Amino acid sequence: MDGKAAGAPPDFHFYPLDLYDPEDRLHPFPEGATRTGREVYAEMAEEASDPGSVALGKAPRALEEEVDELVHLYALGGAGEWGSELADGSAPCTEVPEHLPLGAQRDWQRGPEAGERGCVGWGATGPGLRETYRCAHGRAIEEYECYVIPEEEDEDEAALVFCVTCRAPVRALEVSDEHREHEVTALDKALESAKDEVHKNMFKLEKQILEMENFANHLEEVFITVEENFGRQEQNFESHYNEILETLAQKYEEKIQALGEKKKAKLEALYGQLVSCGENLDTCKELMETIEEMCHEEKVDFIKDAVAMADRLGKFLNTDTDVEITTQPDFEDQTLDFSDVEQLMCSLHALPAPSAPVINPQAPNSATGSSVRVCWSLYSDDTVESYQLSYRPVRDSAPGKDQAVFTMTVKETYCSVTNLVPNTQYEFWVTAQNRAGSSPTSERAVYMTAPSPPIIKSKEIQSCEEAALICWESGNLNPVDSYTVELTQVETPEASGVTESVVGIPACESLVQLQRRQSYTMSVRAHNMGGPSARSDPVTVHTTGSRFPLNQHTCHPWLTVADDGFTVVRSERKTPLKEPLPGNTRFSRCVAVMGNLIPVRGRHYWEVEVDEQANYTVGVAFDDVPKEEDLGANRLSWCMRHRFASSRHEYEFLHNKTTPDIRITVSPRKIGILLDYENSKLSFFNVDISQHLYTFSCQLHGFVHPCFSLEKPGRLRIRNGIAMPTHVAFY
Repeated sequence: MDGKAAGAPPDFHFYPLDLYDPEDRLHPFPEGATRTGREVYAEMAEEASDPGSVALGKAPRALEEEVDELVHLYALGGAGEWGSELADGSAPCTEVPEHLPLGAQRDWQRGPEAGERGCVGWGATGPGLRETYRCAHGRAIEEYECYVIPEEEDEDEAALVFCVTCRAPVRALEVSDEHREHEVTALDKALESAKDEVHKNMFKLEKQILEMENFANHLEEVFITVEENFGRQEQNFESHYNEILETLAQKYEEKIQALGEKKKAKLEALYGQLVSCGENLDTCKELMETIEEMCHEEKVDFIKDAVAMADRLGKFLNTDTDVEITTQPDFEDQTLDFSDVEQLMCSLHALPAPSAPVINPQAPNSATGSSVRVCWSLYSDDTVESYQLSYRPVRDSAPGKDQAVFTMTVKETYCSVTNLVPNTQYEFWVTAQNRAGSSPTSERAVYMTAPSPPIIKSKEIQSCEEAALICWESGNLNPVDSYTVELTQVETPEASGVTESVVGIPACESLVQLQRRQSYTMSVRAHNMGGPSARSDPVTVHTTGSRFPLNQHTCHPWLTVADDGFTVVRSERKTPLKEPLPGNTRFSRCVAVMGNLIPVRGRHYWEVEVDEQANYTVGVAFDDVPKEEDLGANRLSWCMRHRFASSRHEYEFLHNKTTPDIRITVSPRKIGILLDYENSKLSFFNVDISQHLYTFSCQLHGFVHPCFSLEKPGRLRIRNGIAMPTHVAFY
């Protein structure tokens, strides 16, 4: 065999590779050029035939030791498994594959000198995926995973890309042929995508493992509780059952003996009556016979005997004869006295009252917003029929004071208590009960329910091409430990699942780094010692361009922000001005409003739709810009100002009350603004004709806010979250 898989390109070689090979193992591939088996054998023969060689007689032995070591290393079998001929009688192979390990090449080439070893077969069992050593009898000795390693080529020819359609790496030269219509990407990008997919799967697996571990712990608690209670009850029932059997057997013997004695007395009394009745019958018969004899005698004798017989009959008749049975044949119903048996039966439950249970501390993630799972233990051998769990909310850090107590009866050593208030501490204690009474109360433990889901302020979300600032309300009266932002990249409408999480957020806002020109679905969870809350209602964030809302807390009273949050209107009717409070952020003299810009370094672009005849000012300013001054009248603001008077348009680019002498011939109806933090520049553009108007070189020591002002009634509409035009990207 030639050592190459069928169908593989001619410039690809297959090498056996043990991925789990330790570093200290002998490597069969020496560094440098690879030689064929024939070249190695020729070199060996030349060294062996050289009479002046110092290592004469030692080189073959060293080579044999090296070959034996490699044979043992690759589990190629002992000397007894090799033969000089194949099983079918054919001659051994003489062609040595170049990709065989060095020891295998030598054994291949040694021929008759190898003794019983013979030929080693090296063949591909798949299309370049696995190769197999085979002995002379044709059976596989060991298999090795193989990798396709291309030979060195020119940089242009060896350039590889990844075909997404075929899901395989290909040469850049093949893209124009077979993969012309396929989606192709760089190998580095494909590798990053594969890593991201692995991370997502790892996150899902970790979550499933955690759920399975919690469920396994729960089952283990139930199993241990049932096993302990069953063992104790089995011992008690067996002991008392034996006592009841002994008592019943004794009762049986006593009752049988009493019935026998009563039977004997009845029989003796009846026998006496029977004997007396027989004697009376005999007397009656004798008198009857005597009277009959007298009737046949003569009258004189009859009269004499009749007088004597009359006296005798009178005496017999005057004798009372008892013809009533003194002993009844039936027996009275025997009512057994089972009082002692009842005592034994009651002794089954006459157990000592159980000892006090031990309530466990709250386990992580054991609560939801309305329920909590409470666990306790009973370390003694007491028999328990039920547990009484009591709890009450903890208010004002004063446990157990003037709060309603709730109780519930359970059979197991755990209980899920429901209908609770989110993010609230509850005090729990438990007692064990059986027929003997209740145990002492356990120590009290404080459990906490999970928080309520936060509420995202969708109208205050700020974003740019690389990040987004998410703000939310806690939704809980009590403070929480931290928050987690979960986001999912919306690639398709069917996309689902969390792809990334930002954890351990202490405040109610977070700056999340994102990818450009993507859409994300975001939600927030709150965490405390009880566990995470449910997800908040999701919001969608786009990274097409910079997106910011208008801050109504800075809005002048004469301005109104529309419901869409991006339109500023100044009406004809003026509302009376109120004296601003000290430290108020609202504009007082300048009729303006600020927008919130996400604090991210980079380039931000937005547009403003204006009225050609309106007097407006647009630009940027620091947060501490004086609210009683006009925009552009100090060092903390840069802006473009427009005034319309007598059919003339006047434009000024103001900073610290100074403006350059610039003429604008075409009045813009849509103004583009580019804020470049990196280069400290602020540029203005006429979007309609793609014209650059002016660029400020600013000293931006911090983040700035977009500003908008209307000196007369009119409206301004801000368009943000849009992609940067091509003519703007060069500035």
